Amino acid sequence: MKKPYKKPAKKNKKGQQMPNPEFIRVRTPKNKEVLGTVMQRLGGSRLSVAGLDGKTRVCRIPGRLKKSLWVREGNIVLVEPWEFEGDKKGDVVYRYNPTQVDWLKRKGYLKQISEFDEF
Repeated sequence: MKKPYKKPAKKNKKGQQMPNPEFIRVRTPKNKEVLGTVMQRLGGSRLSVAGLDGKTRVCRIPGRLKKSLWVREGNIVLVEPWEFEGDKKGDVVYRYNPTQVDWLKRKGYLKQISEFDEF
């Protein structure tokens, strides 16, 4: 006796990704935090970041964010300067996606630097 014919499983659903959901809130700089753009990756979870305050800092990605935060040159990031050597060093707290960068431009947070037109 033959078994009834079964359709093959749909493998295309396996690799599909959901589109980015619309975000509700964008994290804005608070207290000592500064917006900046990544100029260069230095290796070992360190980055060179040019901030909106006109200072270039060597920033690190903290251990709790190392695996979840992938940062490339030209990305817009939120930097928290260190208490000592705050003009030269800091920590990357958050990375903005392109939709959030557009929102920051519209609200006037990024109007100081013209390099943000890349997004």
